[in-house]
Amino acid sequence: MSEGPAAATKPRGILTWALWGAALVGVAAVLYIIVQSSSKPQAPVPGAPAASAPKTLMSKWTSPAKPTPSPDYVFYDQAGKPVRVADFKGKVVVMNVWATWCAPCKVEMPTLAKLQAAYAGQPVEVVAVSIDSEGEAANARLFIASHEPLKFYHDREMKLPFRLDPPASGAPTTVIYGKDGMEIGRVAGEADWSGAEARALVDKALAAD
Repeated sequence: MSEGPAAATKPRGILTWALWGAALVGVAAVLYIIVQSSSKPQAPVPGAPAASAPKTLMSKWTSPAKPTPSPDYVFYDQAGKPVRVADFKGKVVVMNVWATWCAPCKVEMPTLAKLQAAYAGQPVEVVAVSIDSEGEAANARLFIASHEPLKFYHDREMKLPFRLDPPASGAPTTVIYGKDGMEIGRVAGEADWSGAEARALVDKALAAD
């Protein structure tokens, strides 16, 4: 004797309840993992640095594979006079590419001012070049004026990052040139330029022939 449509729907009903049961078990398992992760600290991976450990300047430092001259590119000083990095030949140049719209740039600027102050009277020039638009140049000038002894430099065409070899990956980018005008190395991103690491780099460049 056939049981009709009711018999056909019974297996489907059992299957549906089974799927719902599996889904609920899966959700419970996920919730358990989340609760366990939030209530118990995860064991650190052996040899891995702490997640909260700040990166040092030297951890971001890169040196060119071959001698690289400064770009033959014009930017402008605070009087509107065109200058190039080559105009500072004979000095160690710490060139910083920055902008007022770049929060990390503004955070690190006081450390660059301290670096310049630490080498007062020595052949070291911190050249902070703003890549702000003409419309924002006045704000950039005011910002630099609040960080003496830095001077205002402006890249009106906003092309300096692309004239570096290799091009800058973003802002801020800080490049150190030796007294011969050749790049020693650079840091991409924010860094503390007031500490011992930065002074060691500058001192080494000053001591070089």
